[in-house]
Amino acid sequence: MIESAAFESLMHGVVLFFEAVGVAVIVGGFLLALFRAGRQHLATGTGAFETLRATFGRAILLGLEILIAADLVRTIVVELTLYNLGALSILVGIRTVLSLSLEVEIDGTWPWRRVDNGQG
Repeated sequence: MIESAAFESLMHGVVLFFEAVGVAVIVGGFLLALFRAGRQHLATGTGAFETLRATFGRAILLGLEILIAADLVRTIVVELTLYNLGALSILVGIRTVLSLSLEVEIDGTWPWRRVDNGQG
């Protein structure tokens, strides 16, 4: 059995890993969005902004999901207090609203109103 201090140290490492991956996804997504938008502009001369916006928006959504996972691990496994649970609830609420608004901005419709076009 892992002793409490070692387990807590391990979980802090897991949290830092999730946070680093979340930030890397957002930064990498921005770079990918710039690349795709540049390629779109060179190929057609139009649509680069839409490509940049949609690609970067999806990277932000994925990054936020990973950062929420880090907050969950930190609060539930490492520092479970009523105060931290309340702070987690507020953070998850804010990030959920942000994620929802980003999805509406990217897709132009509410997630539950999307039509499945067979593209996943």
